Amino acid sequence: MEAQKVFLLPGEYIISKKPHEVTTLLGSCVALCLYHRQAKFGGMNHFMLPKTSGEKSAKYGDTAIETLVRFMERGAGSLRGAEAMIFGGASVVGAIRSATNIGDSNVAMARTMLKDYGIPITKEQVGGTSGMKIRYQTWDNQVQWRVIERSQFAQTMLAKEEHFDSNRIKVLVVDDSPLVRNLLIKAMADEPDIEVVGQAGDAYEAREMVLEKNPDVITLDIIMPKMDGVAFLKRLMVYHPKPVIIVSTIAKAGSKVEFRADQIGAVDVIDKETLNLYQGMETVKSMLIPKIRKASRALVKKKDKSEVADI
Repeated sequence: MEAQKVFLLPGEYIISKKPHEVTTLLGSCVALCLYHRQAKFGGMNHFMLPKTSGEKSAKYGDTAIETLVRFMERGAGSLRGAEAMIFGGASVVGAIRSATNIGDSNVAMARTMLKDYGIPITKEQVGGTSGMKIRYQTWDNQVQWRVIERSQFAQTMLAKEEHFDSNRIKVLVVDDSPLVRNLLIKAMADEPDIEVVGQAGDAYEAREMVLEKNPDVITLDIIMPKMDGVAFLKRLMVYHPKPVIIVSTIAKAGSKVEFRADQIGAVDVIDKETLNLYQGMETVKSMLIPKIRKASRALVKKKDKSEVADI
């Protein structure tokens, strides 16, 4: 059986009758694996916080669990035969928390909701002070998990997760066109987990904004005055590496520009024309926002000058 492989980010879920092998990394977040014994299919979510304050988003446990359960009930015809496993909910990286640990609260939310739905929990691997990696097979309910060792790399990833548990994603928009900048900013304006902390019309303005605002993600044009985006990307990767999404009219799929940006260290590349910027916000929101969320969790390694010099 050939299964489609999926990496689940915080705030995402998947449930399907087609076979999927789902992998994710957990710190204080919780993943709930839901399986139906008779219908032989399952799904998994990955939520960051226990309860929403009104926003319907799968990054909150109450919404993420309800969504997964409703899709299973619809697909199987009944919740009779459903069972669940809970993973994660650690207290990681020694972060200072309120009296109630977020990981514990996430686990408690999962237990409470499953009890309310009458769905038995067949396995729990929760709590502790280390993160974990899990791999779940939706077609047979098999799961593998391992503790993430406290290497510097792992600690950085878990620290990122905890940072975004309670902070908005800070975005810097870099483009020489004021109109394009305004349209990109407008597309992000209504996202509760994203904050545009600055905008810049060229690489030199962008450099100052990076140092001043310390953004989590940068959207970067290529064709700009004074210094083009490729040259600026090289300098970023050498001196101040950040997750960068290239947004440019010359960054066509399969183009040399796309290849160079990827080799230098951009986490994603978008052909600006595919965003349909001048035809409303629907397309730009659907394409850009998920990429920003994904980019915010990327680990970008610092590069030596020699690594990028000839790219």
